Amino acid sequence: MPDTTIQLAVLDMAGTTVADGGLVLRAFEEAATAAGIPADGPQRDHARTYVLDTMGQSKIAVFRALLGDEDKAQQANRAFETAYDALIDDSDIAPIPGAADAIRSLRSAGVKVALTTGFSRGTQDRLLNALGWTDIADLTLAPSDAGRGRPYPDLVLTALLHLGADAVDRVAVLGDTTSDIATGLAAGARIVAGTLTGAHDADALRAAGATHIVPSVSEFADLVLN
Repeated sequence: MPDTTIQLAVLDMAGTTVADGGLVLRAFEEAATAAGIPADGPQRDHARTYVLDTMGQSKIAVFRALLGDEDKAQQANRAFETAYDALIDDSDIAPIPGAADAIRSLRSAGVKVALTTGFSRGTQDRLLNALGWTDIADLTLAPSDAGRGRPYPDLVLTALLHLGADAVDRVAVLGDTTSDIATGLAAGARIVAGTLTGAHDADALRAAGATHIVPSVSEFADLVLN
């Protein structure tokens, strides 16, 4: 029989391996104000709901969908990144409990690990530096590194190409949002797991097509290695 051992684990960051204390929503509020969305009323309520529903997707894509204007979307995205970067400095960014050990366990067992995000490359680097994680994974990817962000398969497939996995069915994906699940499924990964440490609950993750639901990244590592 062919070897079907998982060779590559593609892990989301905020909500999956990183606890950011809701900084995405706080930064969004500042970005929405900068983009001219009224602070109260149906337009702001719709925007908040959309941001929650699309958690994990590339932020510039979210602002394009919300604002329908490229200049306003770029302005909002810049405001989001500025706000999030400032909040990183003022907040207790921390790994999800057990995340670092899980990543080390996977790599020690010969599984390559890629950390992915919907943030810009610069914001991702700020997060990695704040955590002391600049060398924890084999690869880190932002949407700009791959072509398109979630829910497209580009991040997972770019990780596969860079890290040399033999086939998509040798890949396992973990995320806390329905967008993470969509990405993993679109890429053809064999394991597309949802974790309960972030934005979306088990029902939403199952409805999106998750192959497994795990309490946290620690159990995901056990799933991949056992």
